[in-house]
Amino acid sequence: MSHLTDDIRTLRGVGEKKAQLFHKLGLFTLGDCLEHFPREYEDRSRFYPIAQAPVGENCCILATVAQPPSTRLIRKGLSITKLRAFDESGQIDLVYFNQPYLSSQLRQGEEYAFFGKIEGTLLKKQLTNPQFEPAGRGMITGRLLPVYRLTGGLSRTLMLQATSQAIQYTDELTESLNEEIRQQYDLCHIRYAYENIHYPVHREALEEARKRVIFEEFFQFACGLQLMGQQNITAQGIGLTWYSPEEFYQVLPFSPTGAQRRAVAEAFADMTGGKRMSRLVQGDVGSGKTMVAAACLWLAAKNGMQGALMAPTELLARQHYESLQPLMEQCGISCALLTGSTPKKQRETMLEKLGQGEISVLIGTHALIENNVVFCRPALTITDEQHRFGVQQRQLLWDKGADTHSLVMSATPIPRTLALMLYGDLQVSVLDELPPGRKRVETYAVPPSYRPRLDAFIQKQVQEGGQVYIVCPLIETEEGEDERQSAVAYAKALQQRVPQVSIGLMHGKLKSREKEQVMEDFVQGKIQVLVSTTVIEVGVNVPRASLMIVEDADRFGLSQLHQLRGRVGRGDRQSYCVLVSASKSAKTQERLRVMTQCHDGFRIAEADLKLRGPGDFFGDRQHGLPEFKIADLSQDVSLLQNAQQAAQQVLRQDPDLSSHPLLLEKVKQLFHRAQQ
Repeated sequence: MSHLTDDIRTLRGVGEKKAQLFHKLGLFTLGDCLEHFPREYEDRSRFYPIAQAPVGENCCILATVAQPPSTRLIRKGLSITKLRAFDESGQIDLVYFNQPYLSSQLRQGEEYAFFGKIEGTLLKKQLTNPQFEPAGRGMITGRLLPVYRLTGGLSRTLMLQATSQAIQYTDELTESLNEEIRQQYDLCHIRYAYENIHYPVHREALEEARKRVIFEEFFQFACGLQLMGQQNITAQGIGLTWYSPEEFYQVLPFSPTGAQRRAVAEAFADMTGGKRMSRLVQGDVGSGKTMVAAACLWLAAKNGMQGALMAPTELLARQHYESLQPLMEQCGISCALLTGSTPKKQRETMLEKLGQGEISVLIGTHALIENNVVFCRPALTITDEQHRFGVQQRQLLWDKGADTHSLVMSATPIPRTLALMLYGDLQVSVLDELPPGRKRVETYAVPPSYRPRLDAFIQKQVQEGGQVYIVCPLIETEEGEDERQSAVAYAKALQQRVPQVSIGLMHGKLKSREKEQVMEDFVQGKIQVLVSTTVIEVGVNVPRASLMIVEDADRFGLSQLHQLRGRVGRGDRQSYCVLVSASKSAKTQERLRVMTQCHDGFRIAEADLKLRGPGDFFGDRQHGLPEFKIADLSQDVSLLQNAQQAAQQVLRQDPDLSSHPLLLEKVKQLFHRAQQ
């Protein structure tokens, strides 16, 4: 029987109470301890002679205790223990507070390894409360010491003891990467990897160990996503009859772009090919994703079937309805809107018609996934701004009918290096061109000293019939923060500076209904200037909005700034985006320069990944995606690409991993954890 499955309580020093602390970290067995990787390392590998130990720095010294420790009580509740130690180069004073028991642990004439911050002067050095161990033991000194994630009450010492005991059983680990892959990608054996990721013998060993463990995480994940993708590709779907999309294009008030035509052709091929469609339409703000969705809904209705489109907010759902309903009506297709605020009687009538097949297209919010929403002949489900919905919510809508086709839309351009990680279970259509006639939003980066000129520009835009967004990073001013960073304070101050302009305020602390009302007033022009936090980021169409001002723009990621910029420039007028930042940092200036010079969301996303890491894409955990224990997408992109290639290689030879049972089990465990 494997020791790695032993309960955590079998470890020395771990009773019931300590076990509960380990459980908080998800550690229940010795094997779990091996999987609890260090988050960083403290370099204690070098020992300094006392004379050369640098004052003000943490370092290790080897020294012999010169005299028995002496302890005295300074005052009630506070004792001090002092002793002196020496080596060939000099001597050092050691001071411990409230540790009188050390008198019996530090023996005169014996050599110990000490670690702590050197204090005092070059001639008279001191260590206060240093850690120590007998010379030659090498548990906490003379090595790269792992630093683990802990929880309140669980000491670093106990965690070190736990991992050092667990590491004794690495010979029980089973290799999940075959010899061919290990040689091809220059990866060490699993036992060496786990031993050196916890207790590396040197820096090179640590790098080898990290490379192997990170590769394996990515490899298992890529295998899982590709298996999911294969299941979607091979799953049976409702086979629809193909109709030429040109018939639908004739009712449009514009001519579709080449990218839109390509995406529609790909979706129609999926829906009429006998397999279940599971496709992502990914495009920049304003690239025309809704038209692609409309064409797919049209095809379902032409086949006598039904389709549903789910949006994250009532306002967005209503805007979809207002743009799609006239198109559908021209095609003789019945269309309805269902949201949380739909009156009860109207709702009951609508659901009855839906169940009888009299409604072909249903547009709505989360209300669509409620149990009493029953379709008669469902063929297609569409989710808009899919990152706002979890995998489970998407699945609930999908489950409204057997074998229904699924289309998801996202206006968040994802770097190609991350696309597989987020959408590995989907086929992807990219809309990479904007409809003709759309004017580019002129973008400027300015310091706060430009604010009087901005006030005048705001008034000019409003006088000419435009509307203005102002985005602040905070809802309310926090201690030590500039009030311009606060939406509440900014709106108040702006109203005093430009009293003739109607100003609205929106932020995350407002109730959903209040937010909807503020946005509704802005859409209708009752509010001319909307001061907000980033809650206005997603989806709403305000054609008269011609100016976006972002305060403290350096606090936002480039992709987020690009999303905010996409809120303006949706009408005929020339639009502007002004990024205000007081930062003098060269990196900040470089990031903002990217925004002023580049308008391609995909290029911006790639730049953001290089400059800032994957925070914008993974800041909110994607529901249903596993978290990585050690891999870092911003640092390990080349390993990710290698792991994806290796996964494709294995799955080509063994499509269901039946010949790789251990790998299949690890993949299942990984995705099971993600759904918990």
